[in-house]
Amino acid sequence: MAISESAVQHNVTLDDVVITVVMARVTDFFGFFVYAIASALVFPTVFFPHLDPLSGTLWSFGLFSLAFIARPIASMLARSIQYKIGRPGKITLALMILGSSTVAIGLLPGYQTWGIAAPVMLGVLRFVQGLGLGGAWDGITLQLKSAAPEGREGRYSMVAQLGGPIGFCVAAALFYVLTGFLTEEEFLTYGWRFAFFAVMAVNVVSLFARLRLLTTNFGSDDARLLQSAPLPQLIKTEWRTILLSALLPLSSYALFHMVTVFPLSYALLFSGRDITEILLLQLLGGTLAIGSVMVSGALADMLSRRIVLFISSLLTLVLCLSIATLETMPAIYILLGFVVLGLSYGQSSSIVPNRFKVEHQYSGSAMSTNLSWLLGAAFAPLTGLFLASTFGLWAAALYLLSGVVVTLIALYLLQDGDRKRAQAQ
Repeated sequence: MAISESAVQHNVTLDDVVITVVMARVTDFFGFFVYAIASALVFPTVFFPHLDPLSGTLWSFGLFSLAFIARPIASMLARSIQYKIGRPGKITLALMILGSSTVAIGLLPGYQTWGIAAPVMLGVLRFVQGLGLGGAWDGITLQLKSAAPEGREGRYSMVAQLGGPIGFCVAAALFYVLTGFLTEEEFLTYGWRFAFFAVMAVNVVSLFARLRLLTTNFGSDDARLLQSAPLPQLIKTEWRTILLSALLPLSSYALFHMVTVFPLSYALLFSGRDITEILLLQLLGGTLAIGSVMVSGALADMLSRRIVLFISSLLTLVLCLSIATLETMPAIYILLGFVVLGLSYGQSSSIVPNRFKVEHQYSGSAMSTNLSWLLGAAFAPLTGLFLASTFGLWAAALYLLSGVVVTLIALYLLQDGDRKRAQAQ
């Protein structure tokens, strides 16, 4: 692999860039999944003990979605902040907000102490987390794509995506240790809080990693690539691309929570299996997902990103058929799910941004990314659990299937648009 001339001039090697990108993304997703896992294992008991376990978990997943609602709002607010204090200042402020709200959740008293104020404050802090997450979007994927030599774009694009499965593995490993070595009372009283304190520590690492990237020139020398475009102009000229970019990874983002958070809640509520068994399976699945993310990069370069997403969509159909195994052999659904997740997520964020004009790529990608998480991931645990508990696992499979349909329609529209542009030329 080669790097841009500007990166060489700043004494930055490709290994430095890759390590720093992965480090930043791993720390982001570690905090993301610490909250997600706690939503299934901790919050129903600590913040909703006055409800039955199913209702408490559904309310917990409802609060979980608040961060995704906040992300598009944060994305728009961050635009004006970036104009005033620059991209490094914006990222620093966003991570400070994210870290502070995360630690505050770890310190938050439960329902037995604060009553209804406890879940209300949890919801407020979760929304604030979303503001930090949305404001911390930094355009690293765009830079990596622009740095890629011809024919290696898929491999470069998947680098940042490795943070998802690695971050999950770190979070799941921490909860595996906490649930395995503490009694249930110890874990629910104070053990879970250590995970949130650990997030603050790794956020400091993430901040320095991101600032290093922001002050490093790699990829395109075109300054427009990382500029915020005026919002009215962006929406007027790029609304179709933003919409396609938001809908295209819908299946991948829904799958993200349907193989991580959903199996934990279902096992805890319905299967009676030891939760450490599910966490161990998910650790193995996360390891497989790391490998399939890497495979997605190689396949995208050999075939195309579009074909990789099409293949992963077809494999998701197979996964839907296997969802009933959560009752008897959860390893089948979980391990297959993580493999498919890696293939789809590895290229999900990189297929459309090149269709933005250069001056709109940064703002357009930020907006579409946050909308994608809102539409695809925010309500996946809540919807999946509600459908499974009301109608059965087959209904949760249909929900996952709906995301596949949306992704395939977006792929078709994308291809149709390319064909029409080619004919017009």
